[in-house]
Amino acid sequence: MNPIQEIKKPEGKFKIKFLPYNVEIDVFKEGENLLRIAMAAGVHINASCGGIGACGKCRVIIKNGLENIKGGKSPKLTKDEIEKGYRLACLTKVYGPIEVEIPKESQIDSSVYEIKKEPEHVLSATKIEHLIPSYKLNPTIFKVYLPLEQPTLDDNLNDVDRIIRTLKKHYNIENVTFDFEVVKKLPTLLRESNWKIVLTVVSVEGRYKVIDVVEGKKGAQNYAFVVDIGTTGVSGELLDLNVCDLLNDGIEEVSIAKGSVLAEHSIYNKQVSYGEDVITRIVYAIKGNGLEILQKAAVDTINEILDKCLEKSKINREDISFMVTAGNTTMTQLFLGVNPKYIREEPYVPTARQFPPVRAHKLGINLKESTYVYTFPNVASYVGGDIVSGVLATGIYQAPEITLFMDIGTNGEIVLGNQDWLVCTSCSAGPAFEGGGIKFGMRATPGAIEQCRINPENFEPMIMTIGGEKPIGICGSGLIEIISEMFKAGIISQNGKFNKDIDSPRIREGETGGYEFVIVWKENSGIGEDITICEADIDNLLRAKGAVFAGCKILLESVGMTFDDVERIIIAGGFGKYINLEKAIKIGLFPEVDLEKFIYVGNSSLMGTRLVAFSKDLMKEADKISNMMTHIELANNMKFMEEFVAACFLPHTDPSLFPKTMEEINKIVDKLKRKTQEVK
Repeated sequence: MNPIQEIKKPEGKFKIKFLPYNVEIDVFKEGENLLRIAMAAGVHINASCGGIGACGKCRVIIKNGLENIKGGKSPKLTKDEIEKGYRLACLTKVYGPIEVEIPKESQIDSSVYEIKKEPEHVLSATKIEHLIPSYKLNPTIFKVYLPLEQPTLDDNLNDVDRIIRTLKKHYNIENVTFDFEVVKKLPTLLRESNWKIVLTVVSVEGRYKVIDVVEGKKGAQNYAFVVDIGTTGVSGELLDLNVCDLLNDGIEEVSIAKGSVLAEHSIYNKQVSYGEDVITRIVYAIKGNGLEILQKAAVDTINEILDKCLEKSKINREDISFMVTAGNTTMTQLFLGVNPKYIREEPYVPTARQFPPVRAHKLGINLKESTYVYTFPNVASYVGGDIVSGVLATGIYQAPEITLFMDIGTNGEIVLGNQDWLVCTSCSAGPAFEGGGIKFGMRATPGAIEQCRINPENFEPMIMTIGGEKPIGICGSGLIEIISEMFKAGIISQNGKFNKDIDSPRIREGETGGYEFVIVWKENSGIGEDITICEADIDNLLRAKGAVFAGCKILLESVGMTFDDVERIIIAGGFGKYINLEKAIKIGLFPEVDLEKFIYVGNSSLMGTRLVAFSKDLMKEADKISNMMTHIELANNMKFMEEFVAACFLPHTDPSLFPKTMEEINKIVDKLKRKTQEVK
């Protein structure tokens, strides 16, 4: 029997209480895994590795009942932490009642995903006309109010043909078919509504299909729900399709009406409890009922966002007629419940480029039966619909400028091209940019260090945290700032190794070997211990930024270009939104080009879903983009490996790629040499 199902029974052998949430759950099976119990209780604990003990993120504190557990100790925990009751949840088996506290660093805090006003340097979604040309506001799914003439002995045309005739007469709509469920409703509904109805119609390439019918005008309001299904976070918006003149061949516009987004909400993807990256989730999905669990987790996440949007907008759920989603190839298949196994196995083949529209309720989405879900088309195993959506939103495929588009996260997805051609690739950057694989790494939530400056004279750091709270860890953008500052101050060299000649109490040998730099002393931290950056952390970031930079360079070389040929660089995604551009260039993540070439666009995937919801013409364009993109596979590319190794230095082994940065660094090195000689 499934142990999770056992845990959900009303009474068990013993209870477990989770703090600070005060959630209690009955457990039936002795020896059950603590992380699995937390999942069943709906208590989320960071578990980057999917529960194999490799990441050390699922730290919990056993407040009461230590005698009732076994395991949980790990080299990821210090002796002092183990004495205080710290354990790794994924390695802990429970045999009796316990009280567990989830420390702040192990909690999933969704406050960072609350959609706020975009920073000034970010191109807002409401100003999307700066990137794309005009298009027709003409949704694929629309509603029409249809008053019918009642049948008589002289006009006893059947119900279906009567509707078809009226559509042609009033709206010049032809080539109409009906969903069978609609036909079943007609005999009673037409007569009870006094022959006044509202039709929901799907329009595809000049053909129309009636997918729903309701009486009177009560169902005439038309809304869409759009979702970006990210590996880490999921964002959704509720759109007002009533701004469109649906039956007059669309309206030429350059932007979406300001009031068209009625509500928006974002939270963490509930799948993070089963693995932080797509590979871990694919592995989880192919074991037992893993695919079913992950599909439900995605759907539960989306339903929560939908409920919040409905609550904020005060509209009726039944008035939502259309849903659009975009996600990477793995997220799309997991959402649809399609086995993702072969995405990660050579030759890396996804199930489909374009999945057919599916009824939302069949996936578990809490929408009416007639509401369809359109998923953005994919390109390859690791270049998915979210990137196609981003290319659509930013208008790269229609612009003459040579553009480099980068969506940076656990995977770095890169697109290069213009209106004539597009090439793309994906490189595994790893979780460092999102705080994974870093000793004190964390996501960008309150308490995370996001800014840092280091005094080159005394090596004292000045930091800023998200929310102004006591520091509890370091997020991705903060990690880039810290390592850039350490490099600039001469604390580390180009290979990421520490300068051992520097005399500072902040530079010391770590407990597990290797050197580390103390960013925050324990008396000033929010976790009661020193927050440090060690050589392993630096190596992880160097590999992450090296993979992204090498991917860009290989993509350019594949079409005979260099960074000098690029006219625009578009940075997309939540990570790029708050990054310090100059710091990112100094460590070699981005090329050393004119800063004016960079454009930040935030969540371009969500922008693209919004556009497709408003325009059937842009739905066709999404398919065109997917077919237009030539994919460059890097998995077995030896040239990529050479470029990757070269890019795993600060900023790079080729000084000609970063002349200004190297000039600055050489001055710092000379200064440090003189200072060291003076001390001697």
